Amino acid sequence: MPKPNRPLQGQVALVTGAALRIGRAIALALAEAGAHVVVNYNRSKKPAMETTREIQSLGVDSVALRADVSKPREVEAMFRAIKRRFRRCDILVNNAGIFYPARWDRLTERDWDRILGTNLKGPFFCAQAAARLMMKQGRGQIINISSLGGIQAWPLYMHYCSSKAGLIMLTRCLAKGLAPRIRVNSIAPGTILFPGEERDPAMKKLVRNAPLGIPGHASDIADVVLFLATRNRFITGQVFVVDGGKSISSG
Repeated sequence: MPKPNRPLQGQVALVTGAALRIGRAIALALAEAGAHVVVNYNRSKKPAMETTREIQSLGVDSVALRADVSKPREVEAMFRAIKRRFRRCDILVNNAGIFYPARWDRLTERDWDRILGTNLKGPFFCAQAAARLMMKQGRGQIINISSLGGIQAWPLYMHYCSSKAGLIMLTRCLAKGLAPRIRVNSIAPGTILFPGEERDPAMKKLVRNAPLGIPGHASDIADVVLFLATRNRFITGQVFVVDGGKSISSG
C-alpha cells in the first residue's frame, strides 16, 4: 500500500516540457508524492537531465526522453520507451507549450502551425497514446495545462489564445470520450512569476490588476496537479483557473 506521504507510490507520470519552469515544478511535486516521473523535453537537454537527477534523489525512478510533441511519430517513440521501461502510464500532464506575441497583421502560417502543433496537436497525440495504456490498466488521469489566455481575449496573442481555447475544449471532449476509466481536467494558470521577473514593469502591472494582488508561482500550479493526481475521484472535464482572480477582474 502507498505510504500516506507518498500517495502516488508505484505510479508512473509523464510530464511534457518538464525540464524548466512550471513543468519542472510539477515533475518534482509528483516525484515527492512517490511517482516515477518521465521528464519530456525538446531542446532543453541539460536542464532535463538535472531535473531527472533531482527526481531520482527523492528515491523514485526517472528518465528524460526527448520528443517534439508536435510530431506524432516522436510522441509514439516516446511512449514505446515508456512502455519498455515502466510498462504503464498512470498520469499524463500535458504541459509543453509555446508562448510569444505577434500582431494580427504579421501572423504567418508558420506561426499558426508552430503554436497549434505544440499547444493543441501535441496534447491530443500524447493523450491518445497515454489513453491506450491507461485503458488497459483500467484507470488513469490526464491533466492539460491550458492558460487564462484560453478564456480571455488577448489581441497580441491570437494564435496562442486560440490554441489554449482549443485545449480547453479538447479537455472536455476527452473527458467525455474516455470516461469512466480516465479522468481528464485542465488547469489554466494566470500570471506566474519566475526568478528574475519580479522587477519587470509589465509583470508588476499584471499582478496589480488581479484582485489578490500577488504573483503566482510554479508551485501553485503544481499543487493543483497534485490535488487532481491524489485526491480526485469525482472530477472530470473541468478547468481550474489559478490566476489570483484575474479572470474576474476588468483591469
